[in-house]
Amino acid sequence: MNMPPLAVRRTKPRNLALDVVDGLIERVRAGQLAVGAKLPTEAAIMDEFGVSRTVVREALSKLQASGVVQTRHGVGTFVVGLGDASAFRIGPEQLATLRDVIAVLELRLGLETEAAGLAAMRRTDQNLAAMRQALDEFAAALDAGKNAVTADFAFHSEIARATHNPHFADLVGALGMTAIPRARLDATNPSDAEKFSYLRRVNGEHESIYEAIVAQDPDAARAAMRTHLVNSRERRRRAAAMAGDA
Repeated sequence: MNMPPLAVRRTKPRNLALDVVDGLIERVRAGQLAVGAKLPTEAAIMDEFGVSRTVVREALSKLQASGVVQTRHGVGTFVVGLGDASAFRIGPEQLATLRDVIAVLELRLGLETEAAGLAAMRRTDQNLAAMRQALDEFAAALDAGKNAVTADFAFHSEIARATHNPHFADLVGALGMTAIPRARLDATNPSDAEKFSYLRRVNGEHESIYEAIVAQDPDAARAAMRTHLVNSRERRRRAAAMAGDA
């Protein structure tokens, strides 16, 4: 599908998915994408907006959660309207404090613990390959002194997709990369040995989740995900207590 290019304003990396969302919604409003029209492929959107597949999938999840598009598995993603302004979302303004981040981690505990169990029962080889790629990218980012937020979100998003229940993927997409705690509150500081030691432990927890999903052990997958998210929540609680924010 060839459409006139739209200028996309790029600010900070965490806003790239919102840039894609805004660009596609603008096309719906302008009539370039009519109700019932099929969206371009992920690869075409990646090429046009100059973003990664993770960013495109996050944008599509946000559009789905807002009621703008609907994905028919094996067929494509189609425009269904301009959406519902009251649709569930957690925006950056709702993640401004440690208390806010802890609240989202509590939500993720319920959502992603069950997602991990379902993923262990339903995952495909393609899901496993995408999870493995995200884990490898996480480790490579740490070796390069980066905070690995994109790879972290890609891993959790793929687990949601591996449930093969689109509501899980939609909700994780609605949370977006800002739900990864350090995406909002931690500055990237390659000299911070303590922080990067923590991130390596996080990746170890990810590996435990992955191994349980590979083994198709839903109880172990739920337990590993719960341990991972509880550890993240407790770290934030300690930080909040030290900052006098709890």
